[in-house]
Amino acid sequence: MNDKELNQQKEISTLPSEKYDTQKPSLYKVVMLNDDFTPMEFVVEVLVTIFGLNKNNATKIMLDIHTKGKGICGIYTYEIAETRVDQVMKMAKHHQHPLLCSMEED
Repeated sequence: MNDKELNQQKEISTLPSEKYDTQKPSLYKVVMLNDDFTPMEFVVEVLVTIFGLNKNNATKIMLDIHTKGKGICGIYTYEIAETRVDQVMKMAKHHQHPLLCSMEED
């Protein structure tokens, strides 16, 4: 290695490293709303299938939806929450249920 290459290498290695100020992404709650027509068993099935909950947790959330009018299915980043809402709505439509799902900023 000649002197010129050695000096270039020193310059490169001594450059200050840039610091990036990153922020955590905003989180969104996926909320399922109660209605008088969708069977409770279907709501549990949706919670297990789409949100990956076990049957006990899915049943607890389903009872919240039924008794309180809505229930939080999970908290995700925007894109994931949007996808989950879309999956719920498509599954409900496919089974001809009027189940509603939305997302709210956490």
